[in-house]
Amino acid sequence: MSKLPVLLDLFLTFAKVGTFTFGGGYAMIPLIENICVEKKKWITHDEMMTVVVIAESTPGPIAINCSTYVGYKKGKLPGAIISTLGMVIPPFTIIYLISQFLNRFLEIAFVANAFRGIKIAVGILIFDAALKMLKKMKKAPMQIAMVSLAAVSMMMINLFALNISSMVLMLVFAVIGLAVFAVRNKMEEEASKG
Repeated sequence: MSKLPVLLDLFLTFAKVGTFTFGGGYAMIPLIENICVEKKKWITHDEMMTVVVIAESTPGPIAINCSTYVGYKKGKLPGAIISTLGMVIPPFTIIYLISQFLNRFLEIAFVANAFRGIKIAVGILIFDAALKMLKKMKKAPMQIAMVSLAAVSMMMINLFALNISSMVLMLVFAVIGLAVFAVRNKMEEEASKG
C-alpha cells in the first residue's frame, strides 16, 4: 500500500485542526481527540491522554507535539514531518497575513466582537478537554488525590497571584508519582519475598 494516501490524510487532517481552531494547543485537544481517536481511530483514548501528558512536558506547543506523535504512529518519520507541517503551515500563514494588516484588522467592529466571543469559546473548549480527560482517568485513590491536589494548587497560585510556573507543579507531581511508584514496588517485592 502506498504511503501517499496516509501522508495526505495526515497533512489534511492536521491542516484542518490548525486552520479552524483558535486559542492555542489546549483548545485543539478536543478536536484532535475527536478526529484521531473517535473518527479515524488512529490512537486510543489512553494513548491520547498519554500523548497530552508527554506533549505538555516536552518543549514546543502541545498541539504540534500531539500531531507529531500521531503522524509518527501512522507514518513513521515522514508521517511525523507531514503531520507537523499540516499543523503549522495554515495557522502560520493566517497569522502572517493578519499581522500585515493587524491595526486595521482589529479596528473592524465585527472582528473585535468575534475575538471576544472566541475567547469565551476557547475557555469552554479547554474546560471540556479537562473534563473528558478526568472522566477517562483511572479512578484509583492515588490519581484522584493527585488531580485534586494539583487543581487546588493551581487555584491557590492563581488566587494569590503567585509567580509559580505550571512546569514547577508538573515536576513536583512527577517526583511524587515516581516516589509512590518506588514505594509501591518496594512493598510488593517485600510481600512476594515474605
